[in-house]
Amino acid sequence: MVPLSVLDLSPIVEGGDAAQALRNTLDLARHAEQWGYRRYWLAEHHNMDGVASSATAVLVGHVAGGTKSMRVGSGGVMLPNHAPLVVAEQFGTLATLYPGRIDLGLGRAPGTDGLTMRALRRRMETAGEDDFLQDVQELQAYLDDPRPGQSVRAVPGMGTKVPIWLLGSSLYSAQAAALLGLPFAFASHFAPALLLQALEAYRSRFRPSPTLARPHAMVGVNVVCADGDAEAERLATSLYLRFLDMHRGRRGPLPRPVASMEGLWSDAERAGVERMLAVSAIGAPDRVRDGLEPLIEATQADELIVATAVYDHDARLRSYELLAALSSD
Repeated sequence: MVPLSVLDLSPIVEGGDAAQALRNTLDLARHAEQWGYRRYWLAEHHNMDGVASSATAVLVGHVAGGTKSMRVGSGGVMLPNHAPLVVAEQFGTLATLYPGRIDLGLGRAPGTDGLTMRALRRRMETAGEDDFLQDVQELQAYLDDPRPGQSVRAVPGMGTKVPIWLLGSSLYSAQAAALLGLPFAFASHFAPALLLQALEAYRSRFRPSPTLARPHAMVGVNVVCADGDAEAERLATSLYLRFLDMHRGRRGPLPRPVASMEGLWSDAERAGVERMLAVSAIGAPDRVRDGLEPLIEATQADELIVATAVYDHDARLRSYELLAALSSD
């Protein structure tokens, strides 16, 4: 098994609230550190009743402060929503407080709907691909050693050289990461269609940089692991229901699991959800291993980052615990 990391959206569940979601995030992070997970990443989303990780830099600091050694970061910060200098100051501060432990994953999607995107950015003129590349390079410059005559500096931030990752689900993101010589994480846990093409583009076009000599790819995967296959399938219905809601244009709290999805979706809806969740491993440990091994072989991933959308917090902990045990076998 390749190194494993955690992707957490701090899910707000039906009947729960954001405060409980944030407590669960820190509890999961502390357990993940004990179980040997390499990274703990938090994802920026906005105006979603089921996600409590909107203030991503704040939550990264909370998790880093509540753990001891595991790397903590963003998976990711949606850079078009922010001025590069602000991101450099935020993550430069985090890197100063927790040296050697902070990752900065960057995405170019808004992480929300159009109206909320306008509320975040106020103006929409700078939302093109060229702007994203320029913003990444500007951010890199703020985190690098200061240059003679540099008039705008990130304080804290300059000289911290926080590791930057590019995240995405498209060929553009892969090509951008290759061009800049950055590690790349593919969001195959919800958009798997271009996974293999993107990894091929990233590796074939990669240009070594001062921070990375060879390509380094991380692949997102959904995992729901339980002591038995039937229980894992029941727990996974929360994931199916969440994506079904997304398919229907709703973005509510993470639903409670149900005994069966029969009658809850049409054939077309089921096919759409299954396409989005094609990169998933659900079952008891042996079945999960059988699901992950072909993924690792096909992608030659350097790491997997695991999303586990499970309603019950104890069951979510158990899923990550069982997966960690697989990686140490």
